[in-house]
Amino acid sequence: MADPNTSQNLSKCEDYRSNHTLHLAGYSILFPLGLFLNILALWIFLRYLHLRSVVSIYMFNLALSDLLFTLSLPLRLYYYSHHNWPFGKVLCQVNGSLFQINMYGSCIFLMCINLDRYVAIVHPLRWRHLRRPKVARLVCLGVWALILMGSVPAALIHVSNDCRYKDRKISRCFEAFSAWERSLFPLIILVEVLGFLLPLLFVVYGSARIFWELCRGGGSYSDGSKQVGGRRQKTVRLLVVNLIIFIICFVPYNLTLATYGLLRAHVIEAGKGTVGAVRQALVVTILLASMNCTLDPLVYYFSTEGFRNTFKGLRQGQTWNCEPKVLNTVLGKGKTENGAHRDQRLPSTSITLLNRQIQDSAV
Repeated sequence: MADPNTSQNLSKCEDYRSNHTLHLAGYSILFPLGLFLNILALWIFLRYLHLRSVVSIYMFNLALSDLLFTLSLPLRLYYYSHHNWPFGKVLCQVNGSLFQINMYGSCIFLMCINLDRYVAIVHPLRWRHLRRPKVARLVCLGVWALILMGSVPAALIHVSNDCRYKDRKISRCFEAFSAWERSLFPLIILVEVLGFLLPLLFVVYGSARIFWELCRGGGSYSDGSKQVGGRRQKTVRLLVVNLIIFIICFVPYNLTLATYGLLRAHVIEAGKGTVGAVRQALVVTILLASMNCTLDPLVYYFSTEGFRNTFKGLRQGQTWNCEPKVLNTVLGKGKTENGAHRDQRLPSTSITLLNRQIQDSAV
């Protein structure tokens, strides 16, 4: 039990119980749903799809980022239910950092998925060397390094602090934002630009260019066949889901966070009531940002045929063979006008290119 004399020397705790109740309700839904969906997604990617395509590699890393954040939610649930953080400063910093790692990681990995579609449709020949699994793995390593470095400011912000509540000493986490008022503010703005603003701008620009190419019948989907029509619909679904996740999850939180940072750093002067209102909006938009761990699986389901077929097969108790189809050297035999068989062979280079296209469409 805390020493009463010690607790008397502490500042009085602000009453955040209503906010805690809101977060408790939200995370109680997000935790089991996000845990199930992301473990299932990672299992399908590893067990059935084997990370053979560039898109599946980006999606696997996106699911891994979501799972890491989801695993941190039980500590948040305990804190919001008990209004006290007994786990120490380090775990408070780690838990707060995992939220930032997930959010900025999701933004960048969604951008990478959009970039892959952009290259495949708008510049299928000029930049095709970027659409290789080896390149995708190196890009993912770079993204993880970037977001881990970007989590340092978040760790410095999320420091547990002690206060007094009814003559009792308690610890608070996720409540202190005093770092906004120090020299850390420019670094936080830099992380916002690299982790959110640039991915958002590219997703909007890349999606617009892809939609334009598809509408005018250009790009790599242009022969009018039924299979190509299906691939076009899959690409459209992917882009639409990406945009929806950005609009619902990331745009409200990051705009509110930037506004709150400007107010707390006194770049913009405003009254105490205004600062409090923006802070309350930040509390709500944090939940919206956290929703991405349950919305990202929509990207896998609605945009990747192999993932969707595997999921349907698992629901029906079937084992689906999701190995990419490989084009045979002899495609088939037709008949000439006089009834003789004609051997329809393709050059080996054409077969290689077609096999790569089939692999991409299979995932």
